[in-house]
Amino acid sequence: MSTPTVLTDAQRSVADRVITALAGPDARLRDDQEAAVATLATPGSRALVVQATGWGKSAVYWAATAVIREAGGGPTLIVSPLLSLMRDQVAAASRAGLTAATLNSSNVDQWAAVEGDLLAGSLDVLLVSPERLANPGFGARVLHALAGRLGLVVIDEAHAISDWGHDFRPDYRRVSDVLQNLNPQTSVLATTATANQRVTDDIAAQLGAGSEASGPDQLGAGSEASGPDQLGAGSEASGPDQLGAGSEASGPDQLDREATLVLRGALARKSLHLNVVDGLSPIQRYGWVAQELPFLPGSGIIYVLTVADADRLVTAIRTVWGDEPRVAAYTGQLPADERHELEDALLDNRVKALVATSALGMGFDKPDLGFVVHVGAPPSPVSYYQQVGRAGRALDEAVVVLLASRLDDSIWEYFATATIPDPKRMNRILDAMNEAGGPVSVPNLESATGVRRGKVELAVKQLAVDGVVERTPDGWAATGRPYVYDAPHYEGVVAVRQREADIMRAFVRGERCLMRLLTESLDDPAADDCGRCSVCRGELTPGLNERPDDETVATLSAVLRRDAQILAPRKMWPGGSFGRRGRIPAELAAEAGRVLAFADAPQWGDVLDAAKNGDATARDRLSESAVAVLADWGRRGGIRPETIVSLDLRGGDLAADLAERLRSVGRRPGSAYPVVAGPVPSRDATSATEAAYWRDHLGSAPPEVAGLAVLLVVDETSSGWAITLAAASLREAGASAVSPMLVHQTA
Repeated sequence: MSTPTVLTDAQRSVADRVITALAGPDARLRDDQEAAVATLATPGSRALVVQATGWGKSAVYWAATAVIREAGGGPTLIVSPLLSLMRDQVAAASRAGLTAATLNSSNVDQWAAVEGDLLAGSLDVLLVSPERLANPGFGARVLHALAGRLGLVVIDEAHAISDWGHDFRPDYRRVSDVLQNLNPQTSVLATTATANQRVTDDIAAQLGAGSEASGPDQLGAGSEASGPDQLGAGSEASGPDQLGAGSEASGPDQLDREATLVLRGALARKSLHLNVVDGLSPIQRYGWVAQELPFLPGSGIIYVLTVADADRLVTAIRTVWGDEPRVAAYTGQLPADERHELEDALLDNRVKALVATSALGMGFDKPDLGFVVHVGAPPSPVSYYQQVGRAGRALDEAVVVLLASRLDDSIWEYFATATIPDPKRMNRILDAMNEAGGPVSVPNLESATGVRRGKVELAVKQLAVDGVVERTPDGWAATGRPYVYDAPHYEGVVAVRQREADIMRAFVRGERCLMRLLTESLDDPAADDCGRCSVCRGELTPGLNERPDDETVATLSAVLRRDAQILAPRKMWPGGSFGRRGRIPAELAAEAGRVLAFADAPQWGDVLDAAKNGDATARDRLSESAVAVLADWGRRGGIRPETIVSLDLRGGDLAADLAERLRSVGRRPGSAYPVVAGPVPSRDATSATEAAYWRDHLGSAPPEVAGLAVLLVVDETSSGWAITLAAASLREAGASAVSPMLVHQTA
């Protein structure tokens, strides 16, 4: 089926009206943008746009929506991944003269009115999340009513519908199910800035392009993967001037199979000065950021890998500089309104930097962002390039720094397999559904299967992608379709992810020009040495230092070791094989406690390992920090312990030694909580299994705690069930309160 590549005069007039409203009186669609809009204006067409940020992908769907609506077509449904992105898109639609609204978790009270406007035809654009598509109520109420009336469906950040992509989300894959139920006259547009050839082929296949999404030996367009440098990806480069007005999509990148047009653009980031600083310890990386931040250009983003890192690094920066420069932590755990406020603060340059997890990513657009620093590398060049691509979109120069670490390898290995289905687990969950004879909730599946809740949630979403289960208002139910584990496919996914990790290792080692290494791995035929990166120059960007001062690092270590995290008490019994369920009675519950070292807290580094192995100096440091934490805890209204009980769960005497030191400092009595030796449950054990284990392996609470407030010093745990059960036992023995101090909470 051939589709037009130019607009009619009437269509161009409508499109020009939209573009000038968005970009100014002299703005016009470029030739490639017009080709996309003209294609989508043809009923039933398919288009996939893989272009860099700044190319104008959103201009395509706003112009196409206006053209379709002007011709009497139905509204546009946009599937968008982030609430912040939806907020910006609703505002952009309004500027384009379109009426848009969104249905998401933050505006539940508006759903009825929005759905009414949509069905009445007064709404031009509806934005929803992929999770909303998986909701059976939304599907029955809205999608069914609109199935024959939509003019255009837009899948934004479409790489997320492919499990070959760097950000695969099972709920996003449900988009392809929606496409199967569309009126054949509905046009479909998929957009992304981060899709390699394999991901492009997979998306095109899901759109109905007729291309084959393939096994592990086929990377698309006939290219072969041979080593870490040939993965292929189209990533975020930016600035419309860097892509070339009227760039042509040709050869294997322009597919006109059935009704699909695939447009892919070139990759070029002349503004970015890439730098790698390797060999720093975790706490030295914090020191580098704290020391160098005021001297980085403009405002920017500091990416970290965990929520805990975001909070700790903000504390580190404030330790060195106080309230100036202003920084704040940005994570997915913050309420939506707080995230919006922080985004606006960065956009307005009211903060020097946001210390952010990957939650600050897709959709955030600040053209004058001056720098991006990574404390730890993402697991793939695609996700790395997407994040550094936030910088320098409208600047001649922007600084990008990767602070690498030996810890990154273990994180990359985890991400390579984290979303790969376990066929035994899948079949166990399906068996539980079939035995139930009807819809089952996720908590009930956890109890019935012994699989942790998070893994159950991921598994049922993946099974839903294959049509093996479906979500109903009453829970998840089997459809009767058999589950088939596609081993060659998933072996290919893991192989690709491991090769992507190899690229990042080569990047960290500085094997050649950093920009060239990235762009070659991202399938850019124009890849060349940049002359600006730390490899090409043989040094870091002028003004940056290789190492932080020892004094800065020592100061941060001492401060952060006193910055304990809150240990929230568990409130519910786990049920299942444990037996007891429901709320833990207040008279048996622990108080909120403190965690000295959370996961791989950089301020502890080798000190924690040495303390576990009995090193006296390391244990002195641990004791000093614990005393400081106790003092601060008391000042904040925490209890003052009258007796101190130690609980060593992993063998050894770490908790016993620390408790004895605290007793000496505070002149308090105390004793050890007895533990029966035995094989500790694996990390995959359910809450019920682990709670049952500790119920059976904790001895009787020491009777001398009766009537006293207890400080319970614990060596190491991840789940906290041992602490919960020990606290309940101590309370049953008469303790007036139990406040845990956990030395190390493992991930």
